[in-house]
Amino acid sequence: MKFDPLFTPLELGPITLKNRFVVPPMGNNFANTDGTWSRQSLAYYVERAKGGFGLITIEATVVHEGAKGGPRKPCLYNDNAIPSLAAIVQACHQYGAKVSVQLQHAGPEGNAVCAGAPLQAASSIPSSCGRDVPEPVPTEQVYELVRGYGDAARRALKAGVDAVEIHMAHGYLVSSFLSPRTNKRTDEFGGSFENRMRFPRLIVEEVRNAVGDRLAILARINSADEEPGGLDIHDSAAIARALQEAGVDGLHVSRAVHLKDEFMWAPTAIHGGFSADLITEIKRAVDIPVITVGRFTEPHYASLLVEQDRTDLVAFGRQSLADPALPEKAYQDRLEDLFPCIACLQGCVVNMYQGKPIRCLVNPALGHEAEPPAVAVQPRSIAVIGGGPAGMVAAFTAAERGHNVTLYEKSNSLGGNMILASYPPGKGDIVNMIRAYIVRCKKAGVDIRLNNEMDLEAIAATQPDAVVVATGADPLVLPIDGINDPALLFGGDVLAGRQTPGKRVLVVGGGMVGCEIADFLGELQHDVTIIEFRDNMGADMISEHRKLVMNSFQEYGIRQVNNAKVCRFYPDGVDYETPEGTVCALRGFDSVVLAMGYRNNDTLSEALIARGIETHTVGDAVRARRALDATAEAFEVASKL
Repeated sequence: MKFDPLFTPLELGPITLKNRFVVPPMGNNFANTDGTWSRQSLAYYVERAKGGFGLITIEATVVHEGAKGGPRKPCLYNDNAIPSLAAIVQACHQYGAKVSVQLQHAGPEGNAVCAGAPLQAASSIPSSCGRDVPEPVPTEQVYELVRGYGDAARRALKAGVDAVEIHMAHGYLVSSFLSPRTNKRTDEFGGSFENRMRFPRLIVEEVRNAVGDRLAILARINSADEEPGGLDIHDSAAIARALQEAGVDGLHVSRAVHLKDEFMWAPTAIHGGFSADLITEIKRAVDIPVITVGRFTEPHYASLLVEQDRTDLVAFGRQSLADPALPEKAYQDRLEDLFPCIACLQGCVVNMYQGKPIRCLVNPALGHEAEPPAVAVQPRSIAVIGGGPAGMVAAFTAAERGHNVTLYEKSNSLGGNMILASYPPGKGDIVNMIRAYIVRCKKAGVDIRLNNEMDLEAIAATQPDAVVVATGADPLVLPIDGINDPALLFGGDVLAGRQTPGKRVLVVGGGMVGCEIADFLGELQHDVTIIEFRDNMGADMISEHRKLVMNSFQEYGIRQVNNAKVCRFYPDGVDYETPEGTVCALRGFDSVVLAMGYRNNDTLSEALIARGIETHTVGDAVRARRALDATAEAFEVASKL
């Protein structure tokens, strides 16, 4: 078999895992507001068990009343959630998966409003600017908190789980005790390494007393805090050994506190397995199984790490969101069918923070596992106009339901503007997504017709039962003097190689599109200046992506002009107005590149509706937005055709 190391069984304490594929704990906001798991929670976890994962880890579950980090967090500080957890465990067991539940007190990373209580931590150090200053846990209450972990573990045992995982990473409560950066205590829980280890040791002992040898006990730790004065790999190796001596059966090794969360949920530019060397150091320190995590999207390097004995298990977090059937597809050597995580962070991390159910740009079926699209009662003839992500999702979803689908694309390739999005540095995985969509369309039986620009009469002549308009968006061209000068270049044309800028380039527009084009040109050693109307570059970017792009700006010496309203274009630059009303010139460039965003392109919907043809408009053809919204909208429409 191709990935034998990943399909070798492994003993983890008293349990045996069928393979080395792990779903790590990920906040999903599918739980009910009363702390129980929902019907959607059940369907979500079962889908991953069905896909072949050997160990399913239930998301961070609150162990103390007053420590809830969000409105839709499951809770085990009372018995209410036991039946709903038991239902998940029983259903996952039917597919041979073992189930672990993560026990967490959010500590300084919590939410005082949701919890109805002040935040607590080892010391009164807030987790970041704008967050509440936590109250130091009184010494006597630390022992009460220890007992809470044991009580939660008993409830998990009663629900039938196979393992519990104690959350000791990412700046949450236990992590705040472990790290000298956040632990300034002078009681028996502060100061020396032994004292900082006392709280986690007591928790492990309490949990062991509660469950005996009936459950595996794991601990999730940081390999490094990635903050000055915090834990580094040397500290973490010693912590790993101490936890082994305390009686844990396995370690789940993550990385960083939330101040450096680009190491927790790495954006696109960071490669899978980027923490491998740190994991290897932990592995050298212990004799118990170690789980590694770190943007793994496919099995090749993961299998190699297991084969080299540098880890024992691999957690495929966001990849299990993008494609819950990864293990099954790897086992059957069907990786061409794999939906890859592109680390966009749009629907998982952003929604998690906002308290909304998570979604996935690549896999719009995420969150709909409890209500999958039904087989069509009567097959219909569906015409999809436009072969970008929205068009392809609509096409394969409708075809898989049994409809006869024809996909028309005016160019000679599929992918639309999403292909252009793959050109900036670190965005190459987007091509994997487009390729996976093409394969999905073909296997679903979609009739793909390239080089077909369809107008109203051409569509009507095919006599479709319904039309999905997915014609995407065109570059935004604002009514500014000189903007139609043929010497000006469009950002998409520059990315695609259709237009070549000179050495000195002015990029007009400092949103995500403009910043990524500037990054692209800077990497190619152009001398780049970027101008933006707002006071910050990349204001519409997700923070983890923005951090890396801003680092590139510094590395490449990209000059930034903010708070600048462009009022006239020239072949070699622009005039712009400051907030004070002063008009300034920015001239002398070899090329000016327009990157001011996109505007919807829909010349068909109204005419089709007027002709009496059932019409559905999706994606950027409605309004230029994030691709997350485009694929979600296409999935929803195609699920109901």
